[in-house]
Amino acid sequence: MVMAYLLPRLQSLKKSLLELLFEVGAFAYAGVCGLIAAQCMVLNAPSSVQTLTVANAMSYGAAMASRNAGRPAIAIGQLVLAAGPVIIAGAISPDLAHRVLAGITALFLPAMISISVSIFEVMRTSIAAAETSTRLAEKMQLLARTDVVTGLYNRAGLNHHLVERLMRLQGNRKFALFWLDLDRFKEVNDTLGHPVGDRVLSEIATRLRKQCPPDATIARFGGDEFIIACETDSRGELETLAASLLEAITQPIRIDGDRLQIHSSMGIAMMPDDGNDIDSLMQGADLALYHSKVNGRNQFSFFDPSMTRDLVRRREIESELRLAIQREELSIYFQPIVDLGTGRIRSFEALVRWFHPEKGELKPDEFIPVAEETGVIITLGNWITAQAAKTAAQWPEDVTLCVNLSPLQLRAPGAALGILGAIREAGLKPSRLELEITESVFLEADETTDNFIRQLAAEGVRFALDDFGTGYSSLGYLDKYPFSKIKIDRSFVSGLDVGRKSDAIIRAVAEMANTLEMEIVAEGLETVEQVRAVRAAGCTLGQGYYFSRAVPDYLAALLLVQEHEGARRLTA
Repeated sequence: MVMAYLLPRLQSLKKSLLELLFEVGAFAYAGVCGLIAAQCMVLNAPSSVQTLTVANAMSYGAAMASRNAGRPAIAIGQLVLAAGPVIIAGAISPDLAHRVLAGITALFLPAMISISVSIFEVMRTSIAAAETSTRLAEKMQLLARTDVVTGLYNRAGLNHHLVERLMRLQGNRKFALFWLDLDRFKEVNDTLGHPVGDRVLSEIATRLRKQCPPDATIARFGGDEFIIACETDSRGELETLAASLLEAITQPIRIDGDRLQIHSSMGIAMMPDDGNDIDSLMQGADLALYHSKVNGRNQFSFFDPSMTRDLVRRREIESELRLAIQREELSIYFQPIVDLGTGRIRSFEALVRWFHPEKGELKPDEFIPVAEETGVIITLGNWITAQAAKTAAQWPEDVTLCVNLSPLQLRAPGAALGILGAIREAGLKPSRLELEITESVFLEADETTDNFIRQLAAEGVRFALDDFGTGYSSLGYLDKYPFSKIKIDRSFVSGLDVGRKSDAIIRAVAEMANTLEMEIVAEGLETVEQVRAVRAAGCTLGQGYYFSRAVPDYLAALLLVQEHEGARRLTA
C-alpha cells in the first residue's frame, strides 16, 4: 500500500527534476557560447577565432529558437543568452565592424524570437487539433460501440469487450454468459408504441446494472435481447444471479399511467465447461435460451449438450410440419366426453395425430409446442377446426364438438371470421362448437381477446375453460367471459397427489359451477372408483380412458351408433 502511494509521486518528482536539469543545462550552455564569443571580441582575438565563436553562438541560438519552440521560454532564453553578450560586446567596442555586428545581431534577435513564437503557435494549434481529433475519434468509437436507447454496449461493443475480458481471464476462474430475451415484448411495441418500448428497454437496462456484479459486461444484443458476461467461481453463484435478474425484470413498470409487467427467458453457458471460445459460448447460451422459451418462458436454463440434439429434432419437425397437412399425414381423433348421470356421450374433443411415413406416430407433445413457437399453429388450428367440423356435422344434433384453441390463434387477424367460415362450410351449427381456452390466454388478454370471444359468442359458439386449477384460476375470468363449462385438470383426478385436498377442491369448484349454471368436466378418468368419486363430488361430465381413448372419426361414429342402438333396445 505504501509503495502504491509513493511510486506515482516519486515518478512525478523525477520528471520535474529532469526538466529542471534540462533547463539549467540549456541556459548554461547558451550563456557559455555567448560569453566566449563576446570575450574573443573584447580581447580582439584573431579574426578567424572571432568569426568561429560568434558564428557558433549565433548558429546555436538560431537553432534552439526553432528546436525548442515548443517551450518558448527556453527557446527565447537560450537565444538571448547566446546573442546578448555578442550585442553588448559589439556595442562597447571601438571597432566599427564590431558595432555593425552588434546592430545586425540586435535585429537578428527579435526576428528569431518572432519565428520561435510563430512555430510555437503552429505547434500548439496542431496539437490542439490532434487532441480534438483524438477526442472525436474516441467519442465516435464509443458511440459506435454503445446502444443509444439503453446506454449499454451494443453488439460491436460487446464483441470488442469480450475479447479483452477473456485475455485478462485468470486460468482458475470460469466465465459465464447470460442471454436474456424479453417475453412477448413485440406486443408492447405494437400496442403502446415504440417510444414506450424504448423506455421499457431503458428501465430493464437500469435494473440489470443494479443486479449484476460491478465488473460484469452488459450489452443490448439487439431488439429485446440482452447479454451479460461475468467471471464466476461456481454454478451456484450463477443460479443466484439468474434468479435475482428474473425477479428484478418481473417487477412492474409504470410508464405514463400504464402498469406493465415484463417477463424474461434466459439461457446460461459457461467457459470452459460449455466451450473454449466466444462463439461456442454464445451458441450454448442461445440454445439454453431457446430451451427456456420452449419450456414455458419466464425461467432460466443452463446449457446441456442434449439441447443440441433437441434443436435438430425440433427443426426437423418444423420443416416437415408445414408439409404434413398437404401430404395428409395428420389425422383428427375424437375422445368422448360422457354425461356422468346418464352415461351418454355429450361431446367429442378433437385431438390431432401425426403419422409420419418414416418416424411413425409423433406425439402432440413433440410437435404442438414447435407449431406454437413457429406460428404454424395458426394454420394447423384452422385446419383442425375445419376437418373436425365436417365430421361433427354428421353426428346427432345433441352431440357437440370441442376444439382446443391456441393463444396465437386467438390473436391472429380475422381469427373469429376464419372459425365461423369453417363451421358454415362444414354445415355445423355454431351452438354445437365449443372452444376450449386455457387460463394462459388471459394473462395477456387485451381488446383483441375480448373482441374474439364476444364476436363468436354472439353467433352462438360456446366456450370452456380448460385445465382449471393449474394456472391462476382467477374467478374474474368466469365473471367476465361467457364460459359454459369448466374442465378440472387431470392432476386433481388421477395425479400423484390425489387425496382429501384434491377431492375438496373438486367439490368446491363443482359447487361454484352449479351456482353459475356451468357444467364441470373431470379429465383423466381411468377407473370406476375415480368416476364414482368425481360424480359424488359434483362433476357432471367425465373424460378419460375409462370411457374411451381418442379414436378415428369412423370409430367415433360407431360409438354413437352403438349408444343409439343400446338406448333403443332399452326402450323397446
